Order: sequence, then structure tokens, then C-alpha cells
Amino acid sequence: MSDNDLAGRRALVTGGASGIGLACAHEFAARGAHVIIADLNANAATDAAAEVGGESWVVDLADTAALDEVALDIDILVNNAGIQRVSPITDFDPDAFRLLLRLMLESPFLLVRAALPAMYERGWGRIINVSSAHGLRASPFKSAYVAAKHGLEGLSKVTALEGAPHGVTSNCINPAYVRTPLVEKQIADQAKVHGIPESEVVEKIMLTETAIKRLVEADEVASLAGWLASDKAGMVTGASYTMDGGWTAR
Repeated sequence: MSDNDLAGRRALVTGGASGIGLACAHEFAARGAHVIIADLNANAATDAAAEVGGESWVVDLADTAALDEVALDIDILVNNAGIQRVSPITDFDPDAFRLLLRLMLESPFLLVRAALPAMYERGWGRIINVSSAHGLRASPFKSAYVAAKHGLEGLSKVTALEGAPHGVTSNCINPAYVRTPLVEKQIADQAKVHGIPESEVVEKIMLTETAIKRLVEADEVASLAGWLASDKAGMVTGASYTMDGGWTAR
């Protein structure tokens, strides 16, 4: 980490009140950026903003129609907000499928669209999309999540090509299962759909594809986000950086 190498930059982190988003907020703040915490949970967003000396934006990012006319004056955008639903396609609630695509694909598009004009004007910008190993690989019972993350990968690459002449980079981070509330909430659903005890989910489901048999830590993801936001990563764009313990090496 370079002390204050992001001084003067404004960073917006969606889903920034917990998990990977909160870790990214702390990473950017430690490097001198002013951080905006975007989250649905008002109290958590306010508390997180206070932790990093930033500000909060209480917003329902799944209400995508409300984002159509938003304009963002920021230098760094981290599209991190997400949820999960675990169910066979034959039982998957269509409204839940639509919700995941709105929150994790349509919303990132609208936020990128809102942020690019100011980034283009300044000739500098960083789009960091928190994707997943599931942006590159599929698993059963996660049709909406896998579809959304695969779409995010494509959006990120198009953003990279369009942003390059304007000094804007766009990249994905692709972790395996990260030790976050989102992952913890999956355990009961995973146990039910796979017919195994909850105590066996981490070992038999979450770590089965990884060569390194542990969960990813949120601050590990944040450290990569911090580097991607730095000037040292100016030639890195259109990439998907795996942090998956070897999952996608198979």
C-alpha cells in the first residue's frame, strides 16, 4: 500500500456497509480517498461511513428505474452489492431471478453510465466490478447469480474498451467463497438443496473446487481492489482477476 496514493479521489462502494464492500471502503479510506457508502441498510450505511470518515448514500439499487437519471461525480466505482438465491431452475422464483439481475447487472450498468461522464472529463477513472468465480464458471442451483455475474463480466469488458481513450479502466475481481454475511446466509439453503447437514456445507460444497482449502477473507479482496484503483494499475483493463484458491485453474 502507498500512503495517500488515492488522496483527492472520491470512491463509491455499493453494498459498502458490510463484507467485501466495507473492507474496500476501509482500504480506500486508508489510502486517502473520500468514500461514499451506498447501501440499503440506513443504519449500517451511516455507521460504516462514520468508520471511514466518509458519507452514506441510502439507496435501493434494485429499484433501477430510479437510477436512470442519476449523475455521479466520483473517480472510483466499486460495483459490489449483491444477494444470493439457491434453488433448482424448475423451482426458481421468477421474481427472484429478475431481482438478482436488476441488482447485480442492470444496476452496475446504470451506475457506470452515471459515473463515466465526470471520469471522462477528468481523464481518469476506475471501475471495479466485484464478480465471482461464478462469473467464469457455473454451479448448479445458482442460475440467477451465475447469469448476473457472467453478464457483469461482459459489461466490464465493454466499459474497458469504451473507457480506454478517456483514461478509465474497468476490471473484475473474481473471488471464490468469501467469509461474509452473504456466504453465511447461504449455508442453510445449500444444505437443503444438496441434502447434507449445514455443518458439512463449507467443506463439501464451498471448498470442493478450490485447491487452497479455506475461505477468502474480505480484506484480501479489498487489497486487490486498492491496487486496481491505483495509478500502478493504469495498464490493467478488461481483465478478470481470480482470487479463488485455484478453482478456475481446473
